Amino acid sequence: MPESTYPARALQSGGAVVPPLALGSWNTWDRMTSEEAVAVIRRAVERDAGFFDVAYYNMGPHAENSQTDILFGEALRASGVDRSDLVLCGKLWLWDWPNQGFRAQLLESLERAGLDRFDTLVVGDYLDAPDMPRLVADVNALIAEGLVGSWGINNWRIAQTREALAEAEAQGAAGPVFAQLKYGIARRSMAEGDAYGPLFADGTLTLQASDVFEGGILATGRSPQRKIGADVGGIRERIAAIYPEVARIAGEFGVTPAALGVAFCLSNPATANVLFGASRREQLEQNHAALALARDHGDEVRAALAGCWVDQEVRADGAW
Repeated sequence: MPESTYPARALQSGGAVVPPLALGSWNTWDRMTSEEAVAVIRRAVERDAGFFDVAYYNMGPHAENSQTDILFGEALRASGVDRSDLVLCGKLWLWDWPNQGFRAQLLESLERAGLDRFDTLVVGDYLDAPDMPRLVADVNALIAEGLVGSWGINNWRIAQTREALAEAEAQGAAGPVFAQLKYGIARRSMAEGDAYGPLFADGTLTLQASDVFEGGILATGRSPQRKIGADVGGIRERIAAIYPEVARIAGEFGVTPAALGVAFCLSNPATANVLFGASRREQLEQNHAALALARDHGDEVRAALAGCWVDQEVRADGAW
């Protein structure tokens, strides 16, 4: 992995460090030309962002028959980037599990992207509490087969996350090592509250911050026309209202609002990396400024943004 001037962290306790910036796949690779995609991948590896989230969006509320994963795979092969310089994260969905098993999902995802394995993966959203003994066993079967190295969870209720950790210990198996949570300048309760906070503090889990720009609202001040993440707690209008203050503070630090949002997330010691979408190389370059800002002025960033926390009254246990 290319050397970084940023103090990179591991995604799991005792594991190898990962790039501090991570590029998502939802509504990303299908919003640029193939030439742009190749350029973004090459530059991402050079700019501390060689961690790629690769998901097949065609299940449950994401039944979109998206091509973004296929396009990423094509661009990755065309880029000529060495596999050893990348960290690839897959995604499993619980919407139709166990009717559609994890192995079938993972093999389909790998085939679509033209990959042979993922370094790690995220087990995604659910409506009803899953059969945890089976879930842990099924994920560990993928690890044993060499298809993936580790796993994490995506916006789970804290009760199920703790159940997964306990079940893994009971089975003598690998449990989740990180939590991919909605986290950013405005939404902090789930990651910093009494639910997940203790698991981050004692090193049981690390945090992968996602949806940090609230679908782009905190990066541009505009609501995008494309589909964006759920508005947990119905606070999106209040989040949009703080954008002028976010933009003002970003100007004081000499960065874009997006870079300020990334720096805020990185300034949390629990954060292993920050996942965002970049459909232009320019966005990647601008967000890279967050690394120096977080490294040199992280405490100042958090202090300046103290009044921008919007979701204090939203349940922090993940029971949305």
